[in-house]
Amino acid sequence: MPEPTKKADETEAENALPPPTEQNKPQEDGEAPGKEEKESEIMIVILPSDGNVSEMTSSSEDEDDATTADGANRSGDRKDSVWSMGDGAPEEGEKQDNSQKSVLFLQKPKGGSITVGQNITFIAKVEAQDLLRKPTIKWFKGKWMDLASKVGKHLQLKETFERHTKIYTFEMQIIKAKENYAGNYRCEVTYKDKVDSCSFDLEVHESSSAPSIDIRSAFKRSGEGQEDAGELDFSGLLKRREVKQEPEEPDIDVWELLKNSNPNDYEKIAFQYGITDLRGMLKRLKRTRREEKKSAAFAKILDPAYQVDKGGRVRFVVELADPTVELKWYKNGQEIRPSGKYIFEHKGNERILFISNCMLTDDARYHVTAGDEKCSTELFVREPPVMVTKGLEDTNGYIGDKVELSVEVSEDDANVKWFKNGVELPLDGKSRYKVKVEGKKHTLIIDEASKSDNATYSVMTTGGQSAAKLKVDLRPLKILHPLEDQTVRLGKELSLKCEISENVEGKWYKNGQLLQPSDRIKMYHKGRIHRLIIDSSLVEDDGEYMFVPEAYNVNIPCKVHIIDPPKIHLDGLGEGNTVTVVAGTKLRLEIPISGEPAPKVMWSRGDKWLMDPASRIRGESYPDSSCLVIDSAEREDSGVYRIMLKNEAGEDTAHINIKVVDIPDPPVAPNVIEVGEDWCIMTWEPPANDGGSPILGYYIERKKKQSSRWMRLNFDLIKETTFEPKKMIEGVAYEVRVFAVNAIGTSKPSMPSKPFVPLAVTSPPTCLAVDSVTDTTVTMKWRPPDQIGAAGLDGYVIEYCFEGSPQAPTTEGMGDSCTQQNNSEEADGGLTQTEEKTPKPSEEWIVANPELTDKTKFTITGLPTGSKIFVRVKAVNAAGPSDPRMHPQPILVKEIIEPPKIRLPRHLKQTYVRRVGEAVNLVIPFQGRPRAKVSWKKNGAHVDKSQINIRNSENDTIIFIRKAERIHSGKYDMKVKVDNLVDRATIEIQIVDRPGPPQVVNIVDVWGENVALDWKPPKDDGNANITGYTIQKADKKSMEWFTVIEHYHRTSATITELVIGNEYYFRIFAENMCGLSEDATMTTESAVIAKDGKVYKNPIYEDFNFTEPPMFTQPLINTYAVSGYNATLNCSVRGNPKPKITWMKNKIVIMNDPRYRMFGNQGVCTLEIRKPSPYDGGTYTCRAVNDLGEADVECKLEVKGGVSFFRLLMQGVPPHIIDSYMQEIQAGNPEEK
Repeated sequence: MPEPTKKADETEAENALPPPTEQNKPQEDGEAPGKEEKESEIMIVILPSDGNVSEMTSSSEDEDDATTADGANRSGDRKDSVWSMGDGAPEEGEKQDNSQKSVLFLQKPKGGSITVGQNITFIAKVEAQDLLRKPTIKWFKGKWMDLASKVGKHLQLKETFERHTKIYTFEMQIIKAKENYAGNYRCEVTYKDKVDSCSFDLEVHESSSAPSIDIRSAFKRSGEGQEDAGELDFSGLLKRREVKQEPEEPDIDVWELLKNSNPNDYEKIAFQYGITDLRGMLKRLKRTRREEKKSAAFAKILDPAYQVDKGGRVRFVVELADPTVELKWYKNGQEIRPSGKYIFEHKGNERILFISNCMLTDDARYHVTAGDEKCSTELFVREPPVMVTKGLEDTNGYIGDKVELSVEVSEDDANVKWFKNGVELPLDGKSRYKVKVEGKKHTLIIDEASKSDNATYSVMTTGGQSAAKLKVDLRPLKILHPLEDQTVRLGKELSLKCEISENVEGKWYKNGQLLQPSDRIKMYHKGRIHRLIIDSSLVEDDGEYMFVPEAYNVNIPCKVHIIDPPKIHLDGLGEGNTVTVVAGTKLRLEIPISGEPAPKVMWSRGDKWLMDPASRIRGESYPDSSCLVIDSAEREDSGVYRIMLKNEAGEDTAHINIKVVDIPDPPVAPNVIEVGEDWCIMTWEPPANDGGSPILGYYIERKKKQSSRWMRLNFDLIKETTFEPKKMIEGVAYEVRVFAVNAIGTSKPSMPSKPFVPLAVTSPPTCLAVDSVTDTTVTMKWRPPDQIGAAGLDGYVIEYCFEGSPQAPTTEGMGDSCTQQNNSEEADGGLTQTEEKTPKPSEEWIVANPELTDKTKFTITGLPTGSKIFVRVKAVNAAGPSDPRMHPQPILVKEIIEPPKIRLPRHLKQTYVRRVGEAVNLVIPFQGRPRAKVSWKKNGAHVDKSQINIRNSENDTIIFIRKAERIHSGKYDMKVKVDNLVDRATIEIQIVDRPGPPQVVNIVDVWGENVALDWKPPKDDGNANITGYTIQKADKKSMEWFTVIEHYHRTSATITELVIGNEYYFRIFAENMCGLSEDATMTTESAVIAKDGKVYKNPIYEDFNFTEPPMFTQPLINTYAVSGYNATLNCSVRGNPKPKITWMKNKIVIMNDPRYRMFGNQGVCTLEIRKPSPYDGGTYTCRAVNDLGEADVECKLEVKGGVSFFRLLMQGVPPHIIDSYMQEIQAGNPEEK
């Protein structure tokens, strides 16, 4: 923001540049235009003592006042002041001290002085060495008038960039300067968050073309007999001119007016009374509040402020106490020299300064020095108001024309504001409104006027206003060439043309519908001629056309008629115009036709015309087509049909061949020649009649005999007469049938085949092996067949033969992997197998079981000891026996001794650990034959079977403990014995539990913020090693426990970072693999963390009475419930002691009723009604009672029945509407009540 001493024009936003100033006089505090008069009255303004100046003054004004205490430092209040010739430069001590270093400027623009009509250029340079992009620069006149919008004939802005030096150069050039271009200017450059600004002055002087005049011989004394008699009057030297006599207006004290006005009205008052620098005026008035001290040098000092009109004359008077003291006058810190403008006069002890022809540049701060003392004042120059000399006149215009409204004012280039219906018009570059200024004449220009411009326009200046009405109408329209009716051939171009007297847009209509331009429809407008061209006209283009000029209530009509000869379109028919129709169906052959007007259609077959509309074969006519209709076509309807069209433009004829075809006859019943597990093979003969179209293929269907639903087996046609159905169910009777298909359709089905049943034997049994052998028996085991089939499995047949029989096979290639594995196991057990590959002939296969067995294990008995047999097994079902499964090796009939062997599981080879209360279930398999004996011992003693369950089988033993206890821990010995052979194994079982707490916890030492603890391990470790300890602390005040250390392994620890002044207890938990001990051992004494040098005294507090009677903070709310859906009632209550809550329904206490559930949490009481019915509706009460009183709250519960009520409620329907709806339903269904 510029210094307070800088003066800027705030109300001259419409002027291009500021007003002129006096030649050779530096301006400091502002300017204002003036008007020459013989002599003007001087208005002295005395500021009030309270000094309530506007809020617009800056907070830095007091600092600025301090800088003006010395007249020599007056010029230091401004940056970049320019000292002009005429009054001389100030002394070195009076020069400005530019203490603020420039942030961005490399070279600042400097002020200058020119005469009217000359050019001047101001240059600013910015170094771009450290800048990433171009800085932003703005040029201002005064404080905020941006000159970028004033670029034109008299102002040019230019910017360049030197790449080598990296310097931006910004120039502002003023061309053919005028007097009002003088004033204070400011240049502001911005880059990101950096801002740099500087001010400079421009002085514009009048050209000195007047002849030299002898002032001494020309002046005269004026004002004889008056207070200022004897003063020099230079009005005789001024150029004589006629002055317009204007009505005198009473003088208004602007300062008093501003003082008594609202700050929001300051701008309006400034514009009305010609105040050009409102902010500067208020700042300077505030500075005049300072009370003048009594001076020894001055008997009478200057008044605080003076006011004079522009062009007037002002008189400054001081009276000296000592007339010999040297007196000097200063303006804005610069000494004033005598000249034609400034005149000094001595009258006794009075010293007088006259300033003639006051201009806006004379609006400044003045002071006078006498020795070491001085006194100062402010001079305010007021610009006279701008008057309207020739007002606006009512104007009429036409739409589209250029309209001008002119007004003349009393001053050149005055500030004028334009209004439309009381709203100020925007006059920027984007506005439709332009203003042309020619001296005192201001013209508002509206290009291409429209209806919206009808309004009252007004103009306002600082001294007057004027208004006028503008009316914009349409010009009368004349039809120079109307549209003409036309008849156009179909497909030709349609062209319509009309001519009107005005060049306006318009719209085309067809049959009242607005036409839009397209690729086919084109609209042209050239001057007053309008054309409509439609390429390749269609029948739809026939109708009434109309052109309507825009903004006129006039239409130009015409009629267009489209004609076309008849034509038959047979493009959709096949070769030779042949149409094939299926017998029994209806033929509706639609033939497209065209012609305008619509032609007459006639159908014929041979020499017979089809004229009867009720006949089975007939013709039907439509606007754009004709149909040949044959109801229920027969083979006799085949033949050639003729269609003939005729209208006034011509005729057309065509022939159509109709062919009637039918579906084929059904084939004969198929034969099933072969049946498998889930398939069969069937054959059939082709049908006798193919229906007039070749057979394309066949469809096959099947069904179960008991079912009536047929299922299609193929979706693609079969060309052959043989097919193999698959994926049938074994044991189920099926039937099949065949359909023949030609181009017309599918025939009726053939007669079904004879019923047949798919069926198959099972696969052989699997994994045949020897289970056990004695001296007279052999026990075999096997697994069921892999494939059993739908016929099921009735049982097994076991057969054997002795080695050497004719049926005994060789050992090569027999058996499966299961039997080979079993044979290898038998070999390990000591069975001696014969090495002969070819058995000797003996008996035939013997059936071991006369009746079928359904088990997979069988014992063959009655065998001679020492003999060798072959064994085979067959599976039997309804289809018969399967292929046999035979053991690959002969079996020796002799008992085998297998030594005992315990197969201890891997997880039991180490200690088996379980927690107390868990179940122990161990299965230990073993081997050994025959009749192995198992025994158990615990820690060398026999197992107590009342505590431990042991179950033995031929292959394993099981030890089971339902609920383990710690007494079950120990070493268990297992022994398996077969005859004299023994095998042993040992299992260790450990039952663990949580440990007990440590024995004693002691506080060893307390120092600073630390406490040392030690303790003894627990007596009971839970039958497991102690893995660590958990240490907790608690403040004695709160006794809330917090964990300090976890999983600590030692029996002593140091607790650190305790709070000084607190008293702590400690407790310790023991931990093993089962977890922490249930209890903890706490220190018997507490540890006090003392604070050195201070003794804390516990304050004594009086007990506060927290008791209060019950009070409900949230009442119950009337509720709707849905029958069958749970409902809840909620309320909240507070009270101390805690009140007892009682729920009541209709004043009856609810007790021990399972349909109600009552609970509370943190003062919130809830009653849940489970699946209520209409009976549960009523008034519910919640009562809270304690020793201090009781409180009740109640609500009403209404239960609505049915899902429909719930759905309506969920859809947002209000309850009262639902009630009405439910009542209507009940009224309509009385039997449901």
